Amino acid sequence: MREILALAKLDESALQNPTDWPLDREEERIVVRAGGEPTRLQMNCSGKHAAMLLTCVVNGWSVTDYLAPAHPLQVAIRATFAELTGATVGHDAVDGCGAPLLGTSALGLARAFRALVVSDPASAEGRVAEAIRQHPTYVSGTRRDEVRFLQALPGAVGKFGAEACHVLALADGRAFVVKIDDGGDRARPIALAAALARAGVLEESGVDAEVLRGLSRAELKGGSEVVGETRPSAHLAG
Repeated sequence: MREILALAKLDESALQNPTDWPLDREEERIVVRAGGEPTRLQMNCSGKHAAMLLTCVVNGWSVTDYLAPAHPLQVAIRATFAELTGATVGHDAVDGCGAPLLGTSALGLARAFRALVVSDPASAEGRVAEAIRQHPTYVSGTRRDEVRFLQALPGAVGKFGAEACHVLALADGRAFVVKIDDGGDRARPIALAAALARAGVLEESGVDAEVLRGLSRAELKGGSEVVGETRPSAHLAG
């Protein structure tokens, strides 16, 4: 994020997302042990905000009100969102990071990520997809299941988000969306791995099936002992 802000000749004070601890628990512990405090840079949406600020600078737009729905940046984001999802915005809200939050359907999310993976590599969409393929840890960090999905599926592009939502598009354009109704995240990677298995993806060339099988199970502990597991039901796993 600092590099992005430096390109815009800005610093952390320009970010309008709230302060927070690192999302990664190990990193949070490191900060706490060092006597650190929540900062804007550590907040999990700071990279998005830094990119929005750089976009404003490149286009000569104001950086002081970049989160306002009527700001040229947000107008452009909304138009691009509608174009990629193939539908008008279904609902407007405000994200926990303070940015406008645009609602769509699971089908809309699938369309949008499919559009990224099948686009001309020279297009803006194609460049975004290639950036994710080349640098999957920039999407999620190094420890979360999100990066393991991307690394196990060559050419895939995906992202998980708040309230247990995950979208993943394969290199051939097939797209999968998982949304857990109650927002509980425990079942999300398990359901996505099961959907991939049911579609026959684990048997395809180049796929790291062992990683995906590992993502389809989660240990349950009683005290310090493993006493069970969370797994997809038989009818879903196929």
